[in-house]
Amino acid sequence: MDFPVTFYIFGTTILAHPLFEAVGMFLGMRYYFYLKRKSKEKLPFNTSAAVLIGATAGALLGSKLIGNLENPYTLFENFNFHKFWSSNTIVGGLAFGLLGVELAKKVVSHKESTSDLIVFPLMLAIIIGRIGCFLTGIHEETYGIPTDSVFGMHLGDQYLRHPVALYEIGFLVILWVVLKYIQKHVKYPSGFLFQIFMLSYFTFRFLLDFIKPRIEIIGNLGTIQFVCICVIIYYIYTIKISKPL
Repeated sequence: MDFPVTFYIFGTTILAHPLFEAVGMFLGMRYYFYLKRKSKEKLPFNTSAAVLIGATAGALLGSKLIGNLENPYTLFENFNFHKFWSSNTIVGGLAFGLLGVELAKKVVSHKESTSDLIVFPLMLAIIIGRIGCFLTGIHEETYGIPTDSVFGMHLGDQYLRHPVALYEIGFLVILWVVLKYIQKHVKYPSGFLFQIFMLSYFTFRFLLDFIKPRIEIIGNLGTIQFVCICVIIYYIYTIKISKPL
């Protein structure tokens, strides 16, 4: 396979990553609305609108902010708006999307969790997006460091690299099966599935970033890893105070 994989659409050559990312978001949203129609829990319109706005605004801000802070030296020394706008990370999107939802719920005085329904659509969107990351190879910063392990792959240069996008897809498929089992066989408080997803995903991303190129901020940890640590601590605390059924 030659990297990066591109598609010729309406006279324009498009990288796989943005194309699969867009398809993932579209299918994820369609899946979410499908589950929402089937759900017995109906939120008032004001609450639904506030949560959607909070999640979208927080995710947009967070994905770009943390994406750019992965290399803060370049951001502050040579600011470029186009680069700022095009730099994204799902870690920042999830963390700040969570913050946006919690703030929105406070505004409309809604205390119950609204998050379990989004878990599987979100995982679907990430899986599809990561297919695009893999097909883009080293031409966007979503690849792994060189390795001589059996998992190494040529992603567009002379090195065998960790195919971190494939690792993430595999992890999410396994997590999907586990969460589906919990959903069908375990009684849990509202919001528990989302808590488990976030705690699991951010723990995985914290570890995964050790085999990805990164700018070390403090010690040998990068910006994304510090965000992961904050979210992990938050969810350990949150899960402990969740009331059992």
